Parts: sequence; structure tokens; C-alpha cells
Amino acid sequence: MIRKLLVALSFACLAASAQADVVDIDNAELARLAISGVPVIDIRTEGEWKESGVVPGSKLITLFDEKGRADPAWLEKVKGVAKPDQPVIIICRSGNRTKAASQMLTQQAGYAKVYNVKEGIRAWAKEGRMMVPATSAVAACPAGARC
Repeated sequence: MIRKLLVALSFACLAASAQADVVDIDNAELARLAISGVPVIDIRTEGEWKESGVVPGSKLITLFDEKGRADPAWLEKVKGVAKPDQPVIIICRSGNRTKAASQMLTQQAGYAKVYNVKEGIRAWAKEGRMMVPATSAVAACPAGARC
């Protein structure tokens, strides 16, 4: 009985240590990570991308539509950009939707490291950081990828 308890406790400890890591980041860290090659996934809607522009190099994969409905294929689309063992950056307008996205990636898809841009594209734009039109970002998407 004690042996079974110790085995169960060992598995619980392993599971706790293997938990995913969601890290809130600011714009300076976003810029640094993006330059180092960590993919940036912009989960806003097409209208939002066109209105403000996007962070250069972003992959545009809408999570919630204008009515707040989640795209059931979103996780698979993200896996086309970064596998669960690779880090990924998630950005939205203000940092609210990325919280849900980060949880989906870590809890449902097993992503080990998710960076959540805590103040979103609004803060990026307010700081005067470089942005590109959404059409440029879509055109930069690799052939065959769903960005």
C-alpha cells in the first residue's frame, strides 16, 4: 500500500514539474524573442489586422471571430507554425484573449512554453514600434502553411 502511494506521489511530482510555462512579456521581450526566431501568432480578427497592422513576421491565425466564437481548428493551425515542444508568442489587441489562447495551448495541446504579450498590439503601436500591413504578413506566410 505504501509503495503504491509512493509511486502515485512520484508521478504527481513529475507531472507538476512537467507543467507548461506561460510567461507574460512586455514589448521589449516580444521584440527580442521575435528576432531570435520565436514565432509570433496574432489571434485577432482580419478586421483588426487590417485596421492596425501587425508585428512584422506575425502569423495571422484568428482564434475568436467577431461574435466571440472560437475556431475549432485553431490548435491545429498553430501546430502548423510551431510544434508543442517549441516556444510560441501569442498576441491580441489588449492581452485579454491571449490568456485564453495560452491556456488552450498549454492545457489542451501540451505546449511547453507560451509567451503571452500582456498589453497586446495596442501597447506595441503606442510605443511606436514597427508594424506592417496585414496583407504583407499574409503574403509572407510560407507556401502550404495556414497562417
